[in-house]
Amino acid sequence: MRRLGIIVALCTLLGMVGGVATSTPALAGRGPKWEVVTAQPFTLPAAFCGFRVRVAFPVNKAYDKVLKSSDGFEITLATGEVRVLYTNLRTGKAVTENVSGQAKVTTRPDGSVTEADRGHTGVFLPADLARRSGLPRVGVTAGSITVSVAADGSLTFSFRGHVLVDVCAALR
Repeated sequence: MRRLGIIVALCTLLGMVGGVATSTPALAGRGPKWEVVTAQPFTLPAAFCGFRVRVAFPVNKAYDKVLKSSDGFEITLATGEVRVLYTNLRTGKAVTENVSGQAKVTTRPDGSVTEADRGHTGVFLPADLARRSGLPRVGVTAGSITVSVAADGSLTFSFRGHVLVDVCAALR
């Protein structure tokens, strides 16, 4: 569970921020095994931007598919159209951003996890990782992000692309 928490804290809105996401059977036409991903609005604490940020999903047409192998690997694929409304709860200022990237999460039998995101990705980063990577604490990126958490809890992070929006700066 700790590894999943780290992944959720580090990476994408595309996966709809872990604990707030649920899946339901896919609409006809999407294809077999794809499920609709739903998400509820939530509030980021002031520790991220210096003020609380409400995160809502005015457009959420996200889907995921879970593939399991007999050797214990599990791969979750995510795709679809997602737009996120970020609101500064102190001033009411808001921005809506496209985070319609694709994600692939691989969970191994030893408990290690790798998430690879491509395209427009919403990120929430701990302060130390934001400092080391040069990325904003809350933002939208274009390109590829890969986060791996080893079975021992050690973390590796790589980013190739550019920042589209520093959400905290946009909401000031």
